[in-house]
Amino acid sequence: MSITETETETTGSDSITLTDTAVAKVADLIAQEGQDDLALRVAVRPGGCSGFSYEMFFDSEVASDDVLLTFGGETKVKVLVDPASSKLLSGATLDFKDGLQGAGFAINNPNAQRTCGCGQSFS
Repeated sequence: MSITETETETTGSDSITLTDTAVAKVADLIAQEGQDDLALRVAVRPGGCSGFSYEMFFDSEVASDDVLLTFGGETKVKVLVDPASSKLLSGATLDFKDGLQGAGFAINNPNAQRTCGCGQSFS
């Protein structure tokens, strides 16, 4: 099912949330791709130096069991999370930081008991 065909949306209270800065950056990146039907897929995969790693990419397909989240005011950003990742991302916040030390997305995850130095891996 494509994103434009789905009717199941949630506010994200039980899964990951996005800061306003992250919403703006995701919206900008989707606009650069030139495809309005894209959503940001956020997933947790086995691997990385601490056990799990975060994965983010644009996706246009929604699985029947995906959690579909919508963020933003006038410019809406859709986020997809598979059920297994949703449990590990419950209460997490995705932010975008742009500073002298570099720019990028960062996930603050209260479920992570241990993280590695790169910030992309946790257990």
